[in-house]
Amino acid sequence: MGSVRAYQSARGRRYRARWRDMSGRQREKRGFRTRREARLYVAAAEVTIAQTRKQIPPEATVTVGHLSQDWLANREVVLKPSSFAPLRTAWRVYVEPKWGGVPIGAILPSEVETWVRELVQGVANTARIRRTTPERPCSPSVVIRAVGVLAGILDMAVRDGRISRNPARSVTNLPRKRWTPRHRYLTNQEVFRLAQAAPDEPRRTLILTLAYTGIRWGEAVGLRVDDLDLVRRRLVIRRAVTEVEGAMYVDVPKSWQARSVPFPDFLMQPLQTLVNTRDGDELLFKSSAGGILARPDTAQNRHSWWSTAVRDAGLDHLTPHSLRHTAASLAVSAGANVKVLQRMLGHKSAAMTLDTYADLFEDDLDNVAERLNERATAEVDARYLAQLTRTSRKKLIRD
Repeated sequence: MGSVRAYQSARGRRYRARWRDMSGRQREKRGFRTRREARLYVAAAEVTIAQTRKQIPPEATVTVGHLSQDWLANREVVLKPSSFAPLRTAWRVYVEPKWGGVPIGAILPSEVETWVRELVQGVANTARIRRTTPERPCSPSVVIRAVGVLAGILDMAVRDGRISRNPARSVTNLPRKRWTPRHRYLTNQEVFRLAQAAPDEPRRTLILTLAYTGIRWGEAVGLRVDDLDLVRRRLVIRRAVTEVEGAMYVDVPKSWQARSVPFPDFLMQPLQTLVNTRDGDELLFKSSAGGILARPDTAQNRHSWWSTAVRDAGLDHLTPHSLRHTAASLAVSAGANVKVLQRMLGHKSAAMTLDTYADLFEDDLDNVAERLNERATAEVDARYLAQLTRTSRKKLIRD
């Protein structure tokens, strides 16, 4: 049952109506001039809820929270810990507070769009722990992920025949992801300055390895001595380390496939030195305690061996992942084509590589135009080209 309470406002005595919605959560509306108006509002809200419940088929009365258990368990089986953790967080922080107790048959597309708008504006009911300001808008990525979690759960309900369509799949007001700045690329000199500023030889070698092979941090710290082929100058990437909520997980690489990555000859001696001090199954780049080397803290104004090295090298703020971008830049400048770069970086397709590093191939556009011009002028009769030039000149004069 709902309730009505009086309160004192700047305009005099007013009444507050409270009731529970479809999910069982308490709602309220303020500002009623009389107790009767407030009671009528509560009664109308409860009648609407009762009628809606009566219209919902029995198979659609199951709540989103009930279905979420199986959906999350299924996702956890097929995803890596680093991919599953954001979904679990999105459910707990953003989706469950709004939809956990709502029957799946009672969700309307308009209600989902209202929720999306509230997330974007920062006024949605969430389970955020830190609340620095009353309104903290969610980023487009967070909103899209939260809607994706809700839509995934309701997709399962559609497949089971509980509901006929998914109200979260027809959302029209999803925010667009913000433009991302261009990648940070270091020069050869900057890479070596950064390596020289590292606190010890293993981490100097690690920086050079990241910058000249393009492997990810997790792939580098997961390397073992047996993964080095010093004869062919190759690193065999068989595993990757991910840190999820403070725990380290060793899994297959991001692309789900092992790959062989070449390294330049000047890295032979530093890597050989590391190999000579380790057994075959030991980590190549390990912590002082012998375990997995954690990713350094790269937040600005925070102290870590990485931030100290960046500062001592005279460089602006950057992260270890910038060395992967640097490797792509150096490879392209050395003449590597997009297919070679794709294999080196472990991308699923050359299209993904082009989408990620399109700015590195700007010069190729100019080269294409130059080559087309050279072939045309060499193979086409000069009279046709001369006539084309005269015709174009006359048109420009007329215009």
